Amino acid sequence: MTNESITYKDAGVDIDASNAAKKRIRDLARKTFTPGVLSDIGAFGGMYACDFGGMKNPVLVSSTDGVGTKLKIAVMMNRHNTVGADLVNHCINDILVQGAKPLFFMDYVATGRLDPDVIVSVVEGVARGCKEAGCALIGGETAEMPGFYADGEYDVAGFIVGIVDRSRILDGKSIRHGDLLVALPSVGLHTNGYSLARKVFFEAAGLSPNSHVDGLEGTVGDELLKPHVNYEPVVREALAKGLIEGLAHITGGGITENLNRILPDDCQAEVQLGSWPIIPLCKTLARLGNIEQGEMLRATNMGVGMVIVVRPSNLDALLATLKTPHYQIGRIIPGEPRVTYRS
Repeated sequence: MTNESITYKDAGVDIDASNAAKKRIRDLARKTFTPGVLSDIGAFGGMYACDFGGMKNPVLVSSTDGVGTKLKIAVMMNRHNTVGADLVNHCINDILVQGAKPLFFMDYVATGRLDPDVIVSVVEGVARGCKEAGCALIGGETAEMPGFYADGEYDVAGFIVGIVDRSRILDGKSIRHGDLLVALPSVGLHTNGYSLARKVFFEAAGLSPNSHVDGLEGTVGDELLKPHVNYEPVVREALAKGLIEGLAHITGGGITENLNRILPDDCQAEVQLGSWPIIPLCKTLARLGNIEQGEMLRATNMGVGMVIVVRPSNLDALLATLKTPHYQIGRIIPGEPRVTYRS
């Protein structure tokens, strides 16, 4: 027992700093609002009026995710305005693979001792990602949890809702033998493989985020913070034209553990090694860590951010719609639903 009056701030929670950060966040979020937004930031719940745009049988598609230990790199670099956009783009891709267009997004940021500038910087990235995608940021939560997170550390998670007409849902059921695999490139590790990357670069190789390594354009930190690509604008036209049979977002587990998620029971994906350029970051990671190829294919995206499954008869039409580099990397063959590789 103490004779002194203890405040919430003494316990590590600064309500005034939190309120100041939330005011700045509110201004960022409002810039993402679309006509469907009915509530303001700060309400207990976010309200969104759906305009189904003439869809005959609209279906809502939702997903939630985080950025993983890529946040450790942001903290090490003291660069916090990119991971929020990574989060948004990751979530958009996760619903895109079922054919959905994003409607609205919500975020959750938790930290030990709140630094308003850091939190606002994170949400600035979230808002930028939403704005670029035409997706409204309609709410979120900022939690200050002293004693749970170390000072300077934070976590961020996102929740997205999108929409697709039932007749346009991609669920992999139409994939069949003979279909082709087209890869869209990543620009970095996106948001997966960072525990392995940190161990190799900073522990095994003894490097720092500011180190320069042969084969990499920028510093190690610059390469590790390269953005997670939003592929919705790239495949939008092809989806509208019905040219795609399946999409696989290459996240944790790499091609090996993600492409198989969309395969029917009698279909196997055969991927041709060497048919796409492996990004320098993955080459450097494998070299410094002496990592076997199979492990790299499971732990990282190896330079592939999205895989498209397409009928051979639609291949030329599909490629004509893509506004980014692309690579034909394999095909669908008879077999159990898994990914195999051939040299």
